[in-house]
Amino acid sequence: MDETDGDAGWSLPAWTYSDPEFFAVELRRIFRPSWQIVCHASDIPAAGDYHLLDAIGESVIVIRGDDGAVRAFTNVCRHRGARILDGPSGCARRLVCPYHAWTYGSDGRLTGVPMKASYGDVDWDAHGLTPVEVEDFLGFLFVRLEDDGGPSVDEMMAPYRQEIAPYRFPELRALGRVTLRPREVNWKNIGDNYSDGLHIAVAHPGLKRLMGDGYGVEASAHLDRMWGPILDRPSAHPSERAYQHFLPEVPHLPPERQRLWTYFKLWPNIAFDIYPDQVDFMQWLPVSPTQTLIREISYAIPDERREMKAARYLNWRINRQVNAEDTALVARVQAGMASDSFMVGPLSEQEVALRHFCGRMRKVIPEARLHRAPGMGWSFRPDNVGHSREGGNPSPALSQDAGLRDGSPPARG
Repeated sequence: MDETDGDAGWSLPAWTYSDPEFFAVELRRIFRPSWQIVCHASDIPAAGDYHLLDAIGESVIVIRGDDGAVRAFTNVCRHRGARILDGPSGCARRLVCPYHAWTYGSDGRLTGVPMKASYGDVDWDAHGLTPVEVEDFLGFLFVRLEDDGGPSVDEMMAPYRQEIAPYRFPELRALGRVTLRPREVNWKNIGDNYSDGLHIAVAHPGLKRLMGDGYGVEASAHLDRMWGPILDRPSAHPSERAYQHFLPEVPHLPPERQRLWTYFKLWPNIAFDIYPDQVDFMQWLPVSPTQTLIREISYAIPDERREMKAARYLNWRINRQVNAEDTALVARVQAGMASDSFMVGPLSEQEVALRHFCGRMRKVIPEARLHRAPGMGWSFRPDNVGHSREGGNPSPALSQDAGLRDGSPPARG
């Protein structure tokens, strides 16, 4: 926890969960320089295989080239800006724009222009697809639109590399397909709920039956870790009891991980749910100040044992109920935040992940310290232009507006 953060014991103010201008600043300062997961390397095994990620107004192609290398590009033709590919995935050895048939290779090079001579003196080598940074982390493919000097995914996950190594991420294969679930809430509410350990015993009776009091939460520089051991005591619920019964021994896992559920949340919006039987990823993509798209898929080491198939099905049944409970909870919070009576709330010392997230948000966007929204246009004031994504001192405008903090917590320096 940042000892210099005078607001460390408080949540973010409610206005930051619905304000259009704050949302626009989040897209610029948080999401453009953040890593976003696209797929697993096994999802694009052959030359020309690609997956698309549509997020924050951009469409990114991740494609395997003829040389076997994985590259990423914006899904934008360099002629008139048309989108080139549609759909979540496919195979295309050549990328042909459907507008004027400009053609690109799987390495992004411009290879064909109809009536090329009519364009005059153009540097065609400079008109290939715009590259996007891509990182392969143990088989999972991530992209980021801008490099602001932040850590790689490998560096973010470094404290837990040994912990996840037994799960053999590079050998995972998809179970099913990517699903998309729209939610009428701000993206931060989904992430806050994911890292909130205090609600487990209250709002998730199934997890309470499975884990008892064993659920834990910790925060590190770039990610949160949550975990809960599956009890040997049979649950009173049929699906949970059957999962406990059928979950087989997993040969590649050490004894202490045979019946352990572990969750990782990477800054700012990606989660890995790591079970003995499978690994799920989930990301919550911001659409508007009060709309978010949840994108998720499950992966697993191929295992044809009946017990494992049963365990994976029961895992889905258990977590479908957990997801339904979380959906209702997050909607309840988003609705409550619309009330003028709520500005910020106190955070328990046990809410370490929420404290860490709120502190980082305040560092990136200092206006998040204000209990009520500043005047329209605050992000375009001269002192805010070019603001460092990783903080710096609060701007003069922030200090002038500090008197707006008229809620329950006292104003701090």
